[in-house]
Amino acid sequence: MISVEQLTIDFGGSLLFDEISFLVNPKDRIALVGKNGAGKTTLLRIFAGKQSPTKGRITIPKDMTIGYLPQHMIHNEGTTVMQEAEKAFEHITDLQAEIERMNQELADRTDYESDEYHRLIDKLSHANEHLQIISNGNFYAEIEKTLLGLGFLRSDFERQCSEFSGGWRMRIELAKILLLSPDVLLLDEPTNHLDIESIQWLENFLVTCGGAILLVSHDRAFIDAVTERTIEISLGKIYDYNVNYSKYVQLRKERHEQQVRAYENQQKLIQETEDFIERFRYKATKAVQVQSRIKQLDKLERLEVDMEDNSRLSLKFPPAVHSGIIPVEMEHLSKAYGSHLVLDNIGMIINRGEKVAFVGKNGEGKSTLVKCIMNEIEYSGKLKLGHNVKIGYFAQNQASLLDENRTVFETIDFVAVGDIRTKIRDILGAFMFGGEASDKKVKVLSGGERSRLAMIRLLLEPVNLLILDEPTNHLDMRSKDVLKEAIKAFDGTVIVVSHDREFLDGLVTKVYEFANKKVREHLGGIYEFLQYKKMDSLRELEISNSLKAENESVDKSASENKLSYEARKEQNRKIRKAEKDVEEVEKQISGLETELESMNKQLELPEFASDSDFILLYQKKQRELEHKMYEWEILAEVLENLKY
Repeated sequence: MISVEQLTIDFGGSLLFDEISFLVNPKDRIALVGKNGAGKTTLLRIFAGKQSPTKGRITIPKDMTIGYLPQHMIHNEGTTVMQEAEKAFEHITDLQAEIERMNQELADRTDYESDEYHRLIDKLSHANEHLQIISNGNFYAEIEKTLLGLGFLRSDFERQCSEFSGGWRMRIELAKILLLSPDVLLLDEPTNHLDIESIQWLENFLVTCGGAILLVSHDRAFIDAVTERTIEISLGKIYDYNVNYSKYVQLRKERHEQQVRAYENQQKLIQETEDFIERFRYKATKAVQVQSRIKQLDKLERLEVDMEDNSRLSLKFPPAVHSGIIPVEMEHLSKAYGSHLVLDNIGMIINRGEKVAFVGKNGEGKSTLVKCIMNEIEYSGKLKLGHNVKIGYFAQNQASLLDENRTVFETIDFVAVGDIRTKIRDILGAFMFGGEASDKKVKVLSGGERSRLAMIRLLLEPVNLLILDEPTNHLDMRSKDVLKEAIKAFDGTVIVVSHDREFLDGLVTKVYEFANKKVREHLGGIYEFLQYKKMDSLRELEISNSLKAENESVDKSASENKLSYEARKEQNRKIRKAEKDVEEVEKQISGLETELESMNKQLELPEFASDSDFILLYQKKQRELEHKMYEWEILAEVLENLKY
């Protein structure tokens, strides 16, 4: 059991935590919730020993093990995926190496009757007994099971960690922590870089693991499935609910209403008392009463309540101009990058007013098809947009197109029209840009903040086809609710690429599943899709994909063993060509980055900042850079497939 006693964190005179106390029991599954900046990550860091409180203490038993997954970390270099995962069992491998060393020493020594020799035998005996206790068999099988569950293929195991993106390297860290089987798991946004299948696998793992869990996540379906207790952090205090998140929301609403009533009653009492003091301050006959009221005010413990509650905020898209009956139609569409086929002979019709989801594992072509619809990349086959289709497109790179010299408020005010302009401050608050944050320059915002700002701007533009690629990655639950309700009320057509089941639930009426270079249509919502697939937890898909990956790996190994000298020579030629292609694109990217850096400096000058032709050229160069970055990702993937 972990005990938190009178914990206080003071940041420059501002209290993040004010003497909070609570217990974490051995099998507790706790969701930490609260607004961004409330202190959720700080509390996890204190539990992990990465930060110390200003006052108070956390008592953790000495023999208790803790596994901590932060949102951001410095990744190790120079190891393969398997080698990195094996670090979870370093205590076992170190002991095995020590036993091997002692065995060798015994074999080399000849002083059989000496005390030192007998002490070495005793030490070896104890080491072997300890190994039997801590080693539960073949831990390599556990490593494989965990890595496959988190989306890796067997062919990935011997690849260098440095070859993977930040999201995949975070999965490696998560695998290491899960393999440790710690007594307490501290997870800070663990689903941010996982697809639906991997999230479902992680859910099942956490539900069946035996230790305590403290979890921070904006994925409502995930925390509802995993946690049974909710601790809210608000205004330096904590509110402990022995229920899951959905029930907490109901109870919190009741508590908030009570807090507001108590706060309003106290404010009324304070105002009446101050009025009395002011009215009779200089009357001698009332001096005793005035002094009594002053003392009452001094002793009064002032109530605080989080008044920034935008739960009723409704945000609507501008009315969409009617498009043709079929906004998106495609026949025999295929897309390949060199010899790497991504989409094969796709057919699809999306009707006006439909809201559809693109789902599937990472790398199956969802974003590629979106780029085909946006006409950002070339493809073969037919793709037709309907009459008068106006597209609003959100992807993570949209944030780079924002004007860095405008403030957050100016960015939204620039595109807002009509009555919505009177609600800009409320809208910004709902998306975590309340108060002084709305006056920040775009250039000082983080990547996540820019993404949220780009999303708000999109919400206000008059379009009739919305294409949203992972729109919820940087949104908290309240912001996701605002966005979801706005999309539900939108009278145009919507395509959503997302792994967030709760966000998709009740929003889409059709699901397109991307797998094996094909796209399959499923009528109904996201949970109907899962039910239709007969895998409520997506275990069947995970198992079938794992078996397929294993068979492919076996087939590949057998094939490679049979390669003739000429075949290997041809393979090496392809690798050299792919390396050259990657190198060429890297040079082009470097040139564009240099060019844009120079243009950025020119934009600081008034004559360039007001030159519309120069700004158009600047935006064109930005788009070119985005396309080249995307091309590099695909070519790099082709090269990796050739090598491994």
